[in-house]
Amino acid sequence: MQPVKEISKAKMQRMLWMLGIFKIPLLAFCRPKLVSISEKEVTIGIHLRRRTRNHLGSMYFGALSVGADVSGGILAFYFAERYGLKISFAFKSFEAQFHKRAETDVTFHCTEGDKIKDLVMKAKDLGERQNEKVEIFAKDKSGTIVASFLLELSVKVK
Repeated sequence: MQPVKEISKAKMQRMLWMLGIFKIPLLAFCRPKLVSISEKEVTIGIHLRRRTRNHLGSMYFGALSVGADVSGGILAFYFAERYGLKISFAFKSFEAQFHKRAETDVTFHCTEGDKIKDLVMKAKDLGERQNEKVEIFAKDKSGTIVASFLLELSVKVK
């Protein structure tokens, strides 16, 4: 299936901002930034600042969860936009492993674009909700993995 249109990084960043303003205020509060996006992978950044810092001076669990959520979800939006589909998605399960305190800005990497694309297309073809687990890694400024996440993405094409 040929893509209907190319989707720019700027458009996806705008969609992320609007989602935070109108639907999920916690996104707007944490201010995740879209660093890069392609069919294969996405990188999201969250700055360590007063809003995202815990009492130990590292990134708060909730802010790390927001980054993982956005990293998996934005790719589902990306493919829906690219192929002109209306989707409904949610996360069915969430597993996290915290390897080290995140004491700097954090980037979240999801390299499972192919898996998410297949999930969206399968949901479209079958007409029912489909589920798939996706892996996300959080890295600090030095490139050290500070956390890893396994989220079960559930997608339905409307």
